Amino acid sequence: MAKSDANRILRLIPLFAGSLGGILLLVNRLTTNELLNSQARSDALGVILCAVLILVGLIWQEIQPRSPDAVELIGEKEFFLESSLPDVLKTELAWASHLLLTNTVTKSVVIYHSSQVLLRRGILGPNKDVNPGAILSRVLKQGKPVYLVNLSLYPGKFEFDYLPENTQGVICQPMGKDGVLILGANVPRSYTKQDEIWIEGIADKLAQTMESFSNSNSNYNKNLS
Repeated sequence: MAKSDANRILRLIPLFAGSLGGILLLVNRLTTNELLNSQARSDALGVILCAVLILVGLIWQEIQPRSPDAVELIGEKEFFLESSLPDVLKTELAWASHLLLTNTVTKSVVIYHSSQVLLRRGILGPNKDVNPGAILSRVLKQGKPVYLVNLSLYPGKFEFDYLPENTQGVICQPMGKDGVLILGANVPRSYTKQDEIWIEGIADKLAQTMESFSNSNSNYNKNLS
Protein backbone atom coordinates (compact mmCIF):
# COMPACT_ATOMS: atom_id res chain seq x y z
CA MET A 1 0.00 0.00 0.00
CA ALA A 2 1.29 3.44 -0.90
CA LYS A 3 2.22 5.80 1.88
CA SER A 4 -0.41 8.34 0.77
CA ASP A 5 -3.11 5.65 0.92
CA ALA A 6 -2.04 4.64 4.44
CA ASN A 7 -2.23 8.25 5.63
CA ARG A 8 -5.68 8.62 4.13
CA ILE A 9 -6.94 5.55 6.01
CA LEU A 10 -5.51 6.86 9.29
CA ARG A 11 -7.32 10.17 8.79
CA LEU A 12 -10.62 8.34 8.24
CA ILE A 13 -10.43 6.12 11.36
CA PRO A 14 -11.89 8.72 13.82
CA LEU A 15 -14.75 9.49 11.40
CA PHE A 16 -15.53 5.81 10.97
CA ALA A 17 -15.30 5.02 14.70
CA GLY A 18 -17.46 8.00 15.72
CA SER A 19 -20.13 7.24 13.11
CA LEU A 20 -20.23 3.55 13.99
CA GLY A 21 -20.47 4.34 17.70
CA GLY A 22 -23.33 6.74 17.10
CA ILE A 23 -25.26 4.18 15.05
CA LEU A 24 -24.78 1.48 17.69
CA LEU A 25 -25.98 3.84 20.45
CA LEU A 26 -29.10 4.65 18.42
CA VAL A 27 -29.83 0.96 17.79
CA ASN A 28 -29.31 0.19 21.46
CA ARG A 29 -31.74 2.98 22.48
CA LEU A 30 -34.42 1.88 20.00
CA THR A 31 -34.26 -1.75 21.14
CA THR A 32 -34.40 -0.94 24.86
CA ASN A 33 -37.82 -1.61 26.37
CA GLU A 34 -37.21 0.10 29.70
CA LEU A 35 -34.87 3.08 29.83
CA LEU A 36 -32.98 3.39 33.09
CA ASN A 37 -31.39 6.59 34.35
CA SER A 38 -27.96 4.96 34.27
CA GLN A 39 -28.45 4.02 30.62
CA ALA A 40 -29.55 7.53 29.75
CA ARG A 41 -26.40 8.93 31.30
CA SER A 42 -24.27 6.34 29.47
CA ASP A 43 -25.97 7.18 26.17
CA ALA A 44 -25.34 10.89 26.68
CA LEU A 45 -21.68 10.24 27.41
CA GLY A 46 -21.42 7.96 24.38
CA VAL A 47 -22.97 10.59 22.12
CA ILE A 48 -20.42 13.14 23.34
CA LEU A 49 -17.53 10.75 22.69
CA CYS A 50 -18.80 9.91 19.20
CA ALA A 51 -19.20 13.61 18.39
CA VAL A 52 -15.62 14.28 19.55
CA LEU A 53 -14.30 11.45 17.34
CA ILE A 54 -16.18 12.76 14.32
CA LEU A 55 -14.91 16.29 14.99
CA VAL A 56 -11.33 15.04 15.29
CA GLY A 57 -11.71 13.18 12.00
CA LEU A 58 -12.99 16.30 10.24
CA ILE A 59 -10.14 18.39 11.67
CA TRP A 60 -7.58 15.84 10.50
CA GLN A 61 -8.94 16.13 6.97
CA GLU A 62 -8.07 19.83 7.04
CA ILE A 63 -4.76 19.97 8.92
CA GLN A 64 -3.13 16.86 7.45
CA PRO A 65 -2.64 17.51 3.72
CA ARG A 66 -2.73 14.59 1.36
CA SER A 67 0.53 13.55 -0.23
CA PRO A 68 0.82 14.70 -3.85
CA ASP A 69 -0.25 12.09 -6.36
CA ALA A 70 2.37 10.56 -8.64
CA VAL A 71 1.97 10.80 -12.40
CA GLU A 72 3.07 8.44 -15.13
CA LEU A 73 5.83 10.24 -16.96
CA ILE A 74 5.51 10.66 -20.72
CA GLY A 75 8.72 9.39 -22.26
CA GLU A 76 10.86 6.38 -23.05
CA LYS A 77 13.21 4.43 -20.82
CA GLU A 78 16.79 4.99 -21.82
CA PHE A 79 20.32 4.29 -20.65
CA PHE A 80 23.02 6.21 -22.48
CA LEU A 81 26.68 6.52 -21.46
CA GLU A 82 29.22 8.53 -23.43
CA SER A 83 31.28 5.83 -25.17
CA SER A 84 34.57 7.75 -25.05
CA LEU A 85 34.67 7.80 -21.24
CA PRO A 86 37.10 5.51 -19.36
CA ASP A 87 35.55 2.26 -18.16
CA VAL A 88 36.12 3.13 -14.52
CA LEU A 89 34.26 6.41 -14.92
CA LYS A 90 31.44 4.68 -16.80
CA THR A 91 31.07 2.29 -13.88
CA GLU A 92 31.02 5.20 -11.41
CA LEU A 93 28.34 7.07 -13.34
CA ALA A 94 26.24 3.94 -13.81
CA TRP A 95 26.49 3.11 -10.10
CA ALA A 96 25.51 6.62 -9.00
CA SER A 97 22.54 6.84 -11.37
CA HIS A 98 21.31 3.39 -10.27
CA LEU A 99 21.40 4.45 -6.62
CA LEU A 100 19.43 7.61 -7.37
CA LEU A 101 16.78 5.77 -9.38
CA THR A 102 16.28 3.00 -6.84
CA ASN A 103 16.58 4.89 -3.54
CA THR A 104 14.81 8.19 -4.23
CA VAL A 105 11.72 9.33 -6.14
CA THR A 106 14.00 10.13 -9.09
CA LYS A 107 12.76 8.82 -12.44
CA SER A 108 15.12 10.68 -14.78
CA VAL A 109 18.87 11.26 -14.50
CA VAL A 110 20.99 13.46 -16.77
CA ILE A 111 24.67 14.21 -16.14
CA TYR A 112 26.00 17.22 -18.00
CA HIS A 113 29.69 18.13 -17.86
CA SER A 114 31.88 20.50 -19.88
CA SER A 115 29.09 21.19 -22.42
CA GLN A 116 28.57 17.48 -23.00
CA VAL A 117 25.92 14.96 -21.94
CA LEU A 118 27.76 12.08 -20.28
CA LEU A 119 24.76 10.08 -19.09
CA ARG A 120 21.02 9.83 -19.69
CA ARG A 121 19.12 7.24 -17.69
CA GLY A 122 15.55 6.53 -16.71
CA ILE A 123 12.42 7.92 -18.35
CA LEU A 124 13.44 10.76 -20.66
CA GLY A 125 12.06 13.07 -23.31
CA PRO A 126 12.80 12.89 -27.05
CA ASN A 127 15.41 15.68 -26.99
CA LYS A 128 18.84 14.21 -26.28
CA ASP A 129 20.73 17.51 -26.10
CA VAL A 130 21.09 19.82 -23.11
CA ASN A 131 21.07 23.52 -23.94
CA PRO A 132 21.48 25.34 -20.62
CA GLY A 133 18.79 27.95 -20.04
CA ALA A 134 18.58 30.53 -17.30
CA ILE A 135 18.17 28.03 -14.48
CA LEU A 136 20.92 25.60 -15.47
CA SER A 137 23.30 28.43 -16.37
CA ARG A 138 22.82 29.95 -12.92
CA VAL A 139 23.61 26.61 -11.28
CA LEU A 140 26.79 26.24 -13.35
CA LYS A 141 27.85 29.82 -12.68
CA GLN A 142 27.07 30.08 -8.98
CA GLY A 143 27.72 26.46 -7.97
CA LYS A 144 24.52 26.33 -5.91
CA PRO A 145 21.76 23.74 -6.31
CA VAL A 146 18.25 24.58 -7.45
CA TYR A 147 15.25 22.52 -6.42
CA LEU A 148 12.09 23.19 -8.44
CA VAL A 149 9.48 21.59 -6.20
CA ASN A 150 6.68 21.86 -8.76
CA LEU A 151 8.04 22.31 -12.27
CA SER A 152 4.66 23.17 -13.79
CA LEU A 153 4.62 26.44 -11.82
CA TYR A 154 7.89 27.75 -13.28
CA PRO A 155 7.83 29.71 -16.56
CA GLY A 156 11.37 28.54 -17.34
CA LYS A 157 10.41 24.87 -17.37
CA PHE A 158 10.74 24.74 -21.19
CA GLU A 159 14.54 24.55 -20.85
CA PHE A 160 14.17 21.03 -19.45
CA ASP A 161 12.83 19.66 -22.73
CA TYR A 162 15.19 16.67 -22.46
CA LEU A 163 13.09 15.45 -19.50
CA PRO A 164 9.53 14.08 -19.81
CA GLU A 165 7.08 16.90 -20.55
CA ASN A 166 5.07 16.17 -17.40
CA THR A 167 8.03 16.00 -15.01
CA GLN A 168 6.79 17.19 -11.61
CA GLY A 169 9.97 18.14 -9.74
CA VAL A 170 13.57 18.84 -10.74
CA ILE A 171 16.84 19.10 -8.84
CA CYS A 172 19.87 20.69 -10.50
CA GLN A 173 22.86 19.77 -8.34
CA PRO A 174 26.31 21.23 -9.15
CA MET A 175 28.95 18.63 -9.87
CA GLY A 176 32.24 20.43 -9.56
CA LYS A 177 32.93 23.60 -11.54
CA ASP A 178 31.84 22.39 -14.98
CA GLY A 179 29.13 19.83 -14.35
CA VAL A 180 25.62 19.43 -13.06
CA LEU A 181 23.51 16.48 -11.98
CA ILE A 182 19.91 16.88 -13.21
CA LEU A 183 17.20 14.77 -11.59
CA GLY A 184 13.53 14.57 -12.49
CA ALA A 185 10.71 13.18 -10.33
CA ASN A 186 7.12 12.18 -11.06
CA VAL A 187 5.79 13.66 -7.80
CA PRO A 188 5.87 17.36 -6.83
CA ARG A 189 7.43 18.37 -3.50
CA SER A 190 8.81 14.85 -3.18
CA TYR A 191 12.48 15.28 -2.25
CA THR A 192 13.16 15.54 1.47
CA LYS A 193 15.99 17.52 3.03
CA GLN A 194 17.77 14.24 3.67
CA ASP A 195 17.41 13.36 -0.03
CA GLU A 196 18.96 16.69 -1.00
CA ILE A 197 21.93 16.13 1.32
CA TRP A 198 22.43 12.62 -0.06
CA ILE A 199 22.22 13.84 -3.67
CA GLU A 200 24.78 16.53 -2.90
CA GLY A 201 27.14 13.87 -1.53
CA ILE A 202 26.81 11.73 -4.66
CA ALA A 203 27.42 14.76 -6.91
CA ASP A 204 30.54 15.70 -4.92
CA LYS A 205 31.83 12.12 -5.21
CA LEU A 206 31.31 12.11 -8.97
CA ALA A 207 32.97 15.52 -9.29
CA GLN A 208 36.00 14.31 -7.38
CA THR A 209 36.30 11.19 -9.55
CA MET A 210 35.98 13.18 -12.76
CA GLU A 211 38.51 15.74 -11.60
CA SER A 212 41.04 13.02 -10.81
CA PHE A 213 40.61 11.60 -14.32
CA SER A 214 40.83 15.06 -15.81
CA ASN A 215 44.14 15.72 -14.07
CA SER A 216 45.72 12.35 -14.81
CA ASN A 217 44.40 11.34 -18.21
CA SER A 218 45.09 13.49 -21.25
CA ASN A 219 42.74 11.43 -23.43
CA TYR A 220 39.93 12.13 -21.00
CA ASN A 221 40.63 15.85 -21.29
CA LYS A 222 40.37 15.60 -25.07
CA ASN A 223 37.08 13.74 -24.84
CA LEU A 224 35.52 16.48 -22.71
CA SER A 225 36.96 19.39 -24.67
